[in-house]
Amino acid sequence: MSKFSTKLTYSAMAIALATILSYVKLYDFPFGGSVTCFSMLIICLPGYWFGLGTGLLTAVAYGVLQFILNPYVLFPLQVVVDYVLAFGALGLSGVFSSRSCSPDSKMTHAPIRNLTYGYLLAIFGRFLFTSLSGWLFFGEYAWKGWNPLAYSMAYNGAYVSAEGLLTVLLLALPPVKKALIQIAPGGRNTESQP
Repeated sequence: MSKFSTKLTYSAMAIALATILSYVKLYDFPFGGSVTCFSMLIICLPGYWFGLGTGLLTAVAYGVLQFILNPYVLFPLQVVVDYVLAFGALGLSGVFSSRSCSPDSKMTHAPIRNLTYGYLLAIFGRFLFTSLSGWLFFGEYAWKGWNPLAYSMAYNGAYVSAEGLLTVLLLALPPVKKALIQIAPGGRNTESQP
């Protein structure tokens, strides 16, 4: 399989799986946003495996799909901020790509901690854009006595950080680390590893 085909296949699978997981909601917030079953992690994987460019393209495609499946539109610019930029920010996981961790570009040699760093950067980017959107377009919903920006940061920070914390805990589990190595492009069976 060619390098391009591998990237395309893994990215398409990530978009499909993340889309399915986005409907498995552990908690659904009343004015948008939810804690899902690790959908943000799945969208961060192509960036980690293949680099920033692939990560950003995959995440933007995912955002466009989210818009198509469940659009919420107040203003045209809000669509760009909420769907293209906020979801696209999940591709920032590529900043800590496994390709930059080892000379032979194999995830099996890259520490999973770099995935965690990339994931944290990605969800921070998503938090910034969702907070910007909340401030610009949804400020009228701010809690009584709250500044619209502070409200937006608290509201969006609640669901992004909740899913983020759950994901970081998940990534710390040895079986999850092993599974991520096995499913990675060029991954290997670690049964024989000490």
